[in-house]
Amino acid sequence: MTLEQTDLPLAGWLAAAEGEAEGLTRLRRAIHAAPELGLDCPATRATLKASLADLPLVHRDSRTTSGFVAVLDGARPGRTVVLRGDMDALPIDEATGLDFASKVPGRMHACGHDSHSAMLATAARLLCRQRDQLAGRILFMFQPGEEGYHGARHMLAEGLLGDRLPDAAFALHVWPTLDHGMVACRSGAMLASTDMLKASVVGRGGHAAMPHDALDPVPVAAEIILALQTEVARRTPVTDPIVLSITKVSAGTTHNVLPDRVDLLGTLRTLTPSARDRGRAAFERICTHVAAAHGCSAEVIIDAGYPPTINDERAVALVRELAGDAFVELAASNMGGEDFSYVLEKIPGAMAFLGVAAPGSDRAARAPLHNPAMIVDEAALARGVALHCGFATRFLDRGWG
Repeated sequence: MTLEQTDLPLAGWLAAAEGEAEGLTRLRRAIHAAPELGLDCPATRATLKASLADLPLVHRDSRTTSGFVAVLDGARPGRTVVLRGDMDALPIDEATGLDFASKVPGRMHACGHDSHSAMLATAARLLCRQRDQLAGRILFMFQPGEEGYHGARHMLAEGLLGDRLPDAAFALHVWPTLDHGMVACRSGAMLASTDMLKASVVGRGGHAAMPHDALDPVPVAAEIILALQTEVARRTPVTDPIVLSITKVSAGTTHNVLPDRVDLLGTLRTLTPSARDRGRAAFERICTHVAAAHGCSAEVIIDAGYPPTINDERAVALVRELAGDAFVELAASNMGGEDFSYVLEKIPGAMAFLGVAAPGSDRAARAPLHNPAMIVDEAALARGVALHCGFATRFLDRGWG
């Protein structure tokens, strides 16, 4: 089957991608078995570059990370589109039992970035074959440091996407609880901002049997946690939501000593700048004022995370067109976060979820992202390759029309 033999969405690209299934699977498994963390993924970069070595691509290497951009210039000038795949893994011990499971203790590709980068490299191979038919430029952005390290921001700051930014951007994220081959997306806020919250409630330690001689910060910290949840439940509009979770509470050394301080750690997730501002202000206000009401003090730090991931409605319309019957309109935003948001702040585009659950698998038993037993049905990855190719070529051909 050739690209000209069918008008069905993605059919030609899907057939071509399925023809590369063996190489796609081999590349994904090689990356999966050797996971790397953060901004420094040299082995992953070497594996990906080796897979692209025979292609007519020009590489731009990051100076501050192990990321790189591979540039494909078409036969004629035109628009520019960037396709992104991330590279880094998570600090998780793998529990899948796969024969290509992680060989590095404490590291696992539990978020599917091995699949993302392998799909992108395979798409690059297919698109290079169509170079003589392309008008414009395609940037293949291989990015480390998505898991909290702001890799996309680093690569943008280095100018790796060019002095004149691309006209459109696209990325995929595998979703292990979504049915095989389905493509889920929505316009507007797709994913949330991801700020890290830290607070230390400082009192005065003492003997646990004589709390009146000390200034116990433990009940004060407990009151702060409850007050934060009241703020979310009673003062946050349901139309502009906030998720504020305290995920770690650290204090004390033994059963009969009151601690000097309690350390709180948490996350703030929002979908709009206004909600983000409200959530940050509430965290600082409640921590400091509740502590002061009890004679304690509070030290507050808010580490800015990723902004919300905002999909352009034109890009989502293109994804919907390409996916056809496989498209699923997400009814609500997901409160997870993604640093592709940095790209979408500057370039109109979209991120979509690709369902990689095995056909017929028990929905309740599907391990989610960031789970040590998370499994990817590799047969679904060809559709991701086809989506990359389809998005790039359709956009280069007609823009947002």
